[in-house]
Amino acid sequence: MRAIFRDHYASLVRFAARRTAGHEVDDVVAETFLVAWRRLDELPLDREELRAWLYGVARNCLANRARSARRRDAVAVRLADAGELAQHEDATERVDLTRAWLRLGDRDREALALLAWDGLDHAQAARVLGISRTAFGVRVSRARRRLIKLADPDTGLAGGDPR
Repeated sequence: MRAIFRDHYASLVRFAARRTAGHEVDDVVAETFLVAWRRLDELPLDREELRAWLYGVARNCLANRARSARRRDAVAVRLADAGELAQHEDATERVDLTRAWLRLGDRDREALALLAWDGLDHAQAARVLGISRTAFGVRVSRARRRLIKLADPDTGLAGGDPR
């Protein structure tokens, strides 16, 4: 169990930190390892599969903590401060993309984040969400389309809901 903790602690902290308030991260990670310890005989042997399994457990821990509230804050996107944004030529595009991301539905953000931020492949991400690889592929495809529509000011969706 020490090796599992050593190998996966940092990635679980990052995973949880992107999905919940900072003061809850340690609790979510601790709960995740508690579940892993209790189910030691069920853990996947492959390191990457184990990471996906742990992410799935962490996701369930997060869901249990936020059952009464929408998972609106499941994935937080932080804007750089105004001074830093002013230094970049693409500041407008970053702001537009951030606004689009924040308006994207929780399910869409979660699917995209598992790929882009957590580095999972489609099969692993599907396992985290408890759905088939095919269903995950459809979800990601739709999420990408919605994000592109929200980020493109020429679509006329600036104030509307893309869903």
